[in-house]
Amino acid sequence: MTHAGAAMSYYEASAGERPRFPSLAGAVRADVCVVGGGFTGLSAALHLAERGYTVVLLDADRVAAGASGRNGGQVGSGQRQGVLELEARLGLERAKLLWDMAEEAKALLHERIRRHAIDCFYRPGNMVAITKPRYVADVEAEASRLATHYGYQQLRMLDQGEMRRTVDSAAYVAGCLDLGGGHLHPLRFALGLARGAVGAGVRVFEGSRVTRIRWGAPNRLLTAAGEVSATYVLLCGNAYLGDRLEPRLSGRIMPIVNHLLATEPLGEERARGIILDDCCVHSTKFVVDYYRFSHDHRFIFGGGETYSDPPPGDLKAFVRRHMLRVFPQLGDVAIEHAWSGRLAITLDRLPEFGRVGDSGWYVHGYSGHGVALSQLGGRLLAEAVAGTTERFDAFAGISHTPFPGGRWLRHPLLVAGMLWYSLRDRL
Repeated sequence: MTHAGAAMSYYEASAGERPRFPSLAGAVRADVCVVGGGFTGLSAALHLAERGYTVVLLDADRVAAGASGRNGGQVGSGQRQGVLELEARLGLERAKLLWDMAEEAKALLHERIRRHAIDCFYRPGNMVAITKPRYVADVEAEASRLATHYGYQQLRMLDQGEMRRTVDSAAYVAGCLDLGGGHLHPLRFALGLARGAVGAGVRVFEGSRVTRIRWGAPNRLLTAAGEVSATYVLLCGNAYLGDRLEPRLSGRIMPIVNHLLATEPLGEERARGIILDDCCVHSTKFVVDYYRFSHDHRFIFGGGETYSDPPPGDLKAFVRRHMLRVFPQLGDVAIEHAWSGRLAITLDRLPEFGRVGDSGWYVHGYSGHGVALSQLGGRLLAEAVAGTTERFDAFAGISHTPFPGGRWLRHPLLVAGMLWYSLRDRL
């Protein structure tokens, strides 16, 4: 697959031994065919195999070659929307249900790491870095609501002085540290899930792009050299699924491209001088900056977005400019890796769960908050296949607004909107 981010990422360079899987050749039969070998597809396949289903997973490229193996590695709490927004939209009871399931997602991630001995360098701590005084009251209200009505006691507000001692940047007026969040090496985590899935009996095929789905009894999924017959189909391609394979999903999500870099190793002393307690950090800017240190003390920084391929010509210089706006003291540091990855957003920034006919399901649009939620997405897909749809429907019942303009006009309208919000970030 040729996609944004074809340059080797730091994650690829540090993933260790990467399993290789064959391409599909000929006809195979399974109870379930999963399309897409990222976090959601791997989670669903593993859950289904553990329930006794025969599962085939098809990926157009390599397992976790897309956003799952290229993201910032940040494990956040809750949904992409805060609980106060969700309460206003859905009511307190439903907002609590979504919060509780997001907590389950984090617990599931930790359980997978333990059970499958996945060496993905998990570290606790996830910091919101507040960029404007007008945002402080909103973050404080969210933290207070979580403590008093959700029983979540893991958040701690930092004033400007403490924030500066914790994160050595003049860009922030305050912060909020979530001790229940954290960060990890996303590709190592994904490959650990893949090994677990194969161990449970999942048949994985790479380089096997699905070119057509013939829905029926059974469903038939065609690739260039093979065919899968399956009772159920799970569409887990997210931003890489495209608009043509299943047109009924077109216009529900918008692919955007994020860009990241990794520096040379800075050593533990300098790393702790920049982020004192080794948490990961993301800003309150609409076009968000996000960063952390790797296990070997490289600074991993994500900044800037583009809305179509190809990525900027000098990707290292593009992301470095964003980094130096926040950390000018890193001007002497060599950039060893830069890469991009395509993610999918929904208009309201909540993931969309849904059905295709009588035998298909999909989850997509985590909107940059999918490292943990994708694990829950896979579990709920498996529950739905098994006939228990109540929890899946808790998400599927959320009414999502398609992007205005549908498939053809969503891109220029999104670009105009993002440029507006980017301007607001600077005001």
